[in-house]
Amino acid sequence: MRILLINGPNLNMLGTRQPEIYGSMTLDDIVGKVNARASELGVEVEPFQANAEGEIINFIQTNGKAADGILINAGALTHYSLGLRDAFESIQKPFVEVHISNIHAREEFRHHSVLADIAVAQVAGLGWRGYIAALDGLVGILNDRK
Repeated sequence: MRILLINGPNLNMLGTRQPEIYGSMTLDDIVGKVNARASELGVEVEPFQANAEGEIINFIQTNGKAADGILINAGALTHYSLGLRDAFESIQKPFVEVHISNIHAREEFRHHSVLADIAVAQVAGLGWRGYIAALDGLVGILNDRK
């Protein structure tokens, strides 16, 4: 089983960006924890991070069809990127939307996701552990579908 792990704008700044909201773990730390859990599950994870919307869309278009599913923390793109939504709709693969903070308990503009209604799930507010919960959930869903 192959899972893409996509992180959007500013997530490369984890560990130093607002640690009171996002914690002190770096993106590399989180990817390491996801890879460790994936290894336990017998799953391959391919991580990718970009600050540019087009790069993320290109990655999904290029790699999405060969993947079984996707985990994505789209960052700010969550709230407005119809191009990202269209990319997911074009590949028709199950994906889980991940947020480190609870976007529903923050500023009003963060409450809406243009991806949520086409995602198989949304995980928010569990900190870095949300990535692990999302991976476990997605692998379970994919196994159920076999």
